[in-house]
Parts: sequence; structure tokens; C-alpha cells
Amino acid sequence: MTDSPGLSVGSRAPDVTAPLVDPDGTVSEASLSTLYAERPVLLVFYTNDFTPDCIEEWCSFRDYDWFTTGETVRIVGVSKSRVSTHRRFIDHLSLSFPLYADTDLVIADAYDVVYRVFKLVKRAHRSCFLVDTDGIIRYRWLADHPIDPTRETPPVDEIHEAIVHELGEPDPKTFGFG
Repeated sequence: MTDSPGLSVGSRAPDVTAPLVDPDGTVSEASLSTLYAERPVLLVFYTNDFTPDCIEEWCSFRDYDWFTTGETVRIVGVSKSRVSTHRRFIDHLSLSFPLYADTDLVIADAYDVVYRVFKLVKRAHRSCFLVDTDGIIRYRWLADHPIDPTRETPPVDEIHEAIVHELGEPDPKTFGFG
């Protein structure tokens, strides 16, 4: 691991397995490699469900139509919140994204984004990692708030542009024309 947090672009994504809460409330032990085998995954690390900053963050992803309707990338959240809390959070915000329950910060540790708030409480550094279908990190975003890197929310416009740059846009539907 390096002095700066987070795995580097070009690194192999650690294959982690943890409880994954799907939008319909079902829970499974899901490996990341199973998810990115289907399509690229944007892993979104955040602090806890129901904190104001996290609500703002997930509403931004939910309300950015490209992330909810597109097939280019699958958004997957990761926080230390429990499965039962994830279910309530998904329902409360009407999210269409699955959330990993990383209660012991095993996933965050594998991605080198664990830190201590004021050197006391362990949390995941707010961050995003784009993992392609080969398991390679193609893009990363790390919060750089000078006091608490969980306070900054990801810029969804910038993340969208980076994903399109890295993966390209799928062919637009022509409905038989052109």
C-alpha cells in the first residue's frame, strides 16, 4: 500500500465477498468478481446509511438518470452499515442500487480506504473505483476534504464523464433507423 489512500488506476481489483443487499431486499454473499463479470462496476464507498452527506450522495446517483437507466456500469455501494439498515435505506430513498454490508471494513481495507476520524473511529474514506470486466481499476475518485474525507460527496457529472471516457458509450438505439 502507498502513502496516499486508495488503490491505483491500473491495479487489479481485490476480489472480495460480503453480504450484498439488492434493491428488492434480498441478501446474498456476493463476490465482486461475479458482479464485474457481467458488466463494469462502480464501487462507491460511503460512511453510513442515513447520514445527511450519504443521503445527498445516493440521491445524486439515483437522480442522475444515466446511472439508473444505463447498462454501461453497475453502481454498488459499500458502507459499514448492517444489512437491516441497508434495507431501510434502500426503501427510504427508493434506490435501484445494491449495497454491500462491510460491517468490519474488510472491503474498505482491501481497497486501502480505511482511516480513523480524528484518529478515533474507523471509517471508509469516501471514494469510488471503476472496475472493468477484467477486474482492473480504470478510474478512481477520492474525497480530499482537508479535515474529514467523509464529508465530500462524489461529483456525479465528473464520474459519468470519466466512465464514458474509459468505457465508451453504448451504441444508441436507432429503432431501425440509420
